[in-house]
Amino acid sequence: RILRLVQEGRLDLLRDELEPDMRNQHYGSSGDTLLHHAARFGHQDVVEFLLETLEMDIEVVNSDYKRPLHEAASMGHEACVRSLLERGASMNCLKKGDWTPLMMACTRKNLEVIKALVEHGANPLLKNKDGWNCFHIASREGHPHILQYLLDVSPRSWDTESTIQRTPLHTAAMHGCLEAVELLVERCQYKPDSRDRCGVTPFMDAIQNGHIDIARLLLQKHQACPSAVDALGAQPLHRAAVTAQDEAIQFLVSELGVDVNTRATALQLTALHYAAKEGHTRTIQTLLSLGADVQAKDGKNRS
Repeated sequence: RILRLVQEGRLDLLRDELEPDMRNQHYGSSGDTLLHHAARFGHQDVVEFLLETLEMDIEVVNSDYKRPLHEAASMGHEACVRSLLERGASMNCLKKGDWTPLMMACTRKNLEVIKALVEHGANPLLKNKDGWNCFHIASREGHPHILQYLLDVSPRSWDTESTIQRTPLHTAAMHGCLEAVELLVERCQYKPDSRDRCGVTPFMDAIQNGHIDIARLLLQKHQACPSAVDALGAQPLHRAAVTAQDEAIQFLVSELGVDVNTRATALQLTALHYAAKEGHTRTIQTLLSLGADVQAKDGKNRS
């Protein structure tokens, strides 16, 4: 009952039912406290009551080491975020996976929460265990106004790679965030065809996920190479065959003139080999209609 009242923001009833021993109580497998729940649901008055009257610890953690500020930031509750910060909450605290409240705020569209954290000293350059900073996270979400703000307050925040050498441009291209890609190409100095640890370029990410508008933009404004190869020797065409991106295949072959029978890896595989291996019937038909050689043999003499 107490949890439900906290989640519903029923401070009028909570005043009479809360007892001092509830201050240190954790609930469920997540280990959340009443303060976590109040912050997650955005009830500023309940948050302040729990801190001031019940004297709960503002830095209390749950099973994932989330603090109440993580909860409020991740859900975009500006009033709760500001209230916690004004009462001394640590703005660069880490939860499991080394995520800060600012990183979690960047998964949302709420710029005011991000501003509140930065204005109170949150560090935009910190990285989580995967090597992502908040700019990288915002690039995945694709909100250009948030990326613009982060560049304004931290001009070098774009210059980052994950632990597997992926840039924010890779991430935005993979997730189909056209406006974000436009901003990154315009304002950041990423090298054309920068490669991650697997040799994948942002253009490959766009193609294998069917984002032709982004692939076109990278060609026109970022000198992307449509025939670049990954670490195994596969081109965007082969990667598109694996993921059954028929429109992307047509774009590569019909518009860009990529050879539909070009081979990849030491096994000399064609796109048709890849599509057949994955069982993509429609993609096989697309490749054949574009002139794929059904008799082509790979390095082991297999068609």
